[in-house]
Amino acid sequence: MHADKEQTLQIPVLPRHFRGTITLDGSKSISNRALIMMALADADAGQYLTHLSTSNDTTTLLRLLGSRDTTDTFDAGDAGTVFRFMAAWLAIRPGTQVLTGSKRMLERPIGPLVTALRTLGADIQYLGQEGYPPLQIGTPQNMGVETNSLTIDAGVSSQFLSALLMIGPYLPNGLELMPSGKMVSKPYLDLTMSLMWEFGAECTWEGEHIKVLPGKYTPKPFRVEADWSAASYWYSFVALSESAELRLKGLFQKSGQGDAVVSRMMESFGVTSVFDEEGVTIKKTGPAKAVFEWDFIECPDIAQTLAVTCAAAGVQGIFTGLETLSIKETDRIAAIKQELDKTNVSFSKLPPRFNKNNPDKTYYLVDGTSHWDAKKPVRIATYGDHRMAMAFAPLALIDSILIENPSVVGKSYPGFWKDLGEVFLGMH
Repeated sequence: MHADKEQTLQIPVLPRHFRGTITLDGSKSISNRALIMMALADADAGQYLTHLSTSNDTTTLLRLLGSRDTTDTFDAGDAGTVFRFMAAWLAIRPGTQVLTGSKRMLERPIGPLVTALRTLGADIQYLGQEGYPPLQIGTPQNMGVETNSLTIDAGVSSQFLSALLMIGPYLPNGLELMPSGKMVSKPYLDLTMSLMWEFGAECTWEGEHIKVLPGKYTPKPFRVEADWSAASYWYSFVALSESAELRLKGLFQKSGQGDAVVSRMMESFGVTSVFDEEGVTIKKTGPAKAVFEWDFIECPDIAQTLAVTCAAAGVQGIFTGLETLSIKETDRIAAIKQELDKTNVSFSKLPPRFNKNNPDKTYYLVDGTSHWDAKKPVRIATYGDHRMAMAFAPLALIDSILIENPSVVGKSYPGFWKDLGEVFLGMH
């Protein structure tokens, strides 16, 4: 592999027979939640948390939490999770702070979370466009005293709900949260609640509501599970191989991460998973099925990976539950379409007649049966989105590819290219 001065990584055609072992980084989702809980407990995270993610998002959160007594401006960069969690954390702290981010962050909606925090008594002002960052967050007045009950739209981001839940124990009367509408990424809300229990808070579903009792987090030693989102790219490599066996260390069969569902998804592509105490071994054991259909409403972050896998495997993929993809690091629906077009594989919205039995859903088709007719090498734009780079990397099993701005993977998986080189021996 070779990166030129313009920061474009060229990957030659990779062998479709391979074996290897990868020790995956800690989960970004778990790390960031645990760090906020340790900060709320006023504990030194370094004393209790091990195997934290080394992603840019987590290192950004560590830096911001570490500077809480020395700055009044917090820059979350392009880390959406960090921005949302910090907004809630700052809302219950004294003093006046500004929370800002990258140009793309200023285009990502924050209104539902701000409205909810204001309802609880937070002092938050928009410094730019209404409903969007940056925010000025002042000292709260009687936070959670007049009301501790909230209704919030669950269809924009589960991170809004997670941010509110995590500060719930520190409100004088706790918190009662009533999600409304169609919920996205629910497994990540469940993950938040399980971590809250892990560190001593009490929160439960009561019908359609979530109730958090007043209390506090109790620091304790905790090892972060490996990242299932990162594992999804290796599943794709194995799916597109002719024969392969990869050992992925640090993953649990019973995981709270929503993207752990990739092990079931990839059965459709002839990939089997065998778990043990140290992780999972994945093998190519058969051909892909002709059609793959999935609702990604609970795991939108791996939609790109599966779209590319369908395209390269010659599979027709029918996707739904992609509502949140347009407000991620880039408009991921537009980005997937644009890049797959370069290989003559179409990614398109299906007309309404295809969803007559589910009129509230929008369906998309990845037509992997299209004639593969890519210019060589295929040049993949990444749009500042880490998942675009890694989701498209397995195309190198089909054709030589060029990945623009390869360093973008640092947002969630800094060691991705190093691991890729080690799996395909002799590549540096």
